Amino acid sequence: MTDTRYPLGPLPQPLTLTPRERAEAVQAIRAFPAQLRAAVAHQPDAVLDTPYRDGGWTVRQVVHHLADSHMNAVVRLKLALTEVNPTVKPYEEGDWAQLPDMGLPLGPSLSLLDGLHARWTALLGALTPGQWAREWTHPASGQTFTVDTLAAMYAWHGQHHLAHIRRVTG
Repeated sequence: MTDTRYPLGPLPQPLTLTPRERAEAVQAIRAFPAQLRAAVAHQPDAVLDTPYRDGGWTVRQVVHHLADSHMNAVVRLKLALTEVNPTVKPYEEGDWAQLPDMGLPLGPSLSLLDGLHARWTALLGALTPGQWAREWTHPASGQTFTVDTLAAMYAWHGQHHLAHIRRVTG
């Protein structure tokens, strides 16, 4: 049986990607906002406020989480590109998912994702081969990752949560 928490399996964390894998990751990140909009279009509040699994977030919380998470990813990318192996600031996503803004309509987060992903993919599309190898460290694990890792992780992240949403919306 598939684990409903991880419908696509575990988070990929490759340190290096091939040029083709990079292009695929950038395309996945570019396409994500439209895919998300399609998945939640015309859904009533009753559906948006339904958890994707027992004990899981609602569709609404997932959409707002995606905006929060992807904002953090772009900040991490920019830190990696402008500092030497920065240690990024973690955040408590579960606590963020309980804040009052998680009850807002989806429009603000969908609009944020549209603009954010346009800027994100423009930046990724302009990187040199050496910039893909730039490093950053996550303090929770102490593990060092690369910009390649970040692209792979967030290409997966969008699809991971789309699978959660589609479980509810069909």
